Amino acid sequence: MTLKQNIFLQKTIVTRELRNQQNGHKSVVIWFTGLSGSGKSTIAHLVEKHLYQLCLRTFVLDGDNVRHGLCSDLGFGNDDREENIRRIGEVAKLMLESGTITLTALISPFRKGRELVRNLLPHGEFIEVFCKASLLTCEKRDAKGLYKRARAGEIRNYTGIDSHYEEPLNPELIIDTEKLSIEESVKLVIKLLVEKQITNKDN
Repeated sequence: MTLKQNIFLQKTIVTRELRNQQNGHKSVVIWFTGLSGSGKSTIAHLVEKHLYQLCLRTFVLDGDNVRHGLCSDLGFGNDDREENIRRIGEVAKLMLESGTITLTALISPFRKGRELVRNLLPHGEFIEVFCKASLLTCEKRDAKGLYKRARAGEIRNYTGIDSHYEEPLNPELIIDTEKLSIEESVKLVIKLLVEKQITNKDN
């Protein structure tokens, strides 16, 4: 008998639907993906700020922050990257049940990992947002100096340099951060949430 055969799902009394009713909005997972420097963290946090000011329940799972705790035991090889995404996907699934609009800001370089998370969630409740910017632009924005270190061989398996990034094939939203301002990018996300009836508040 395996360990899983001894574990049973506990039904909740306070359901996600009840939490959504209390909150006055639906819960959803907004998955920002893109190269380091593409703007995903900046946009995710500003979208959260906008939603918070509308009195919506929100939380950002930022890739760097998660790696300080939940995923501090993982490296940056392909297997560890996939496990990193799997763990964050499971956390996002729990937060979806809690009635929270959950935003993730993760490179999440492989389509397989992003699809795994999409398939964890009910249909339509994984919103993939591709923050699109060329490698050249991202390197120019390299505030942390990580691309420079990767080019110098000080960092291995760095996405865009010696590790591949697989662009989404059919994301719910593409934000070209080379052409759009941060403010315009945030408005696009809010507009999409209203269109998908996650909330009817936009300002």
